[in-house]
Amino acid sequence: MDRTRSRFQNMKDQKREQKSAFALRYEEKKDDSPRVIAKGEGYVAENMIEKANDHNIPVYEDETLTELLGELSINEKIPEELYEVVAEVFAFIYKVDKKQKA
Repeated sequence: MDRTRSRFQNMKDQKREQKSAFALRYEEKKDDSPRVIAKGEGYVAENMIEKANDHNIPVYEDETLTELLGELSINEKIPEELYEVVAEVFAFIYKVDKKQKA
């Protein structure tokens, strides 16, 4: 019994350590709200983060937001309950872009 419990705990720990990544899009003139345009876990998430870094796309890390975005599908609009948190992400990106241009 203890071995089984230990094995399941190891699986849960591995899942917790597995990266998740999401790409969001919001274009003021095109979109009425932000959307999830890509998502991935594990190797796919690591690849997304690597590509973002390669192209100087800011990466914002927030475990709670990651969990909430994990419930959404690709091309799904961000629910209004998440607007404030997502606005923080876009503010972060704006600041990083501004620094890179300076």
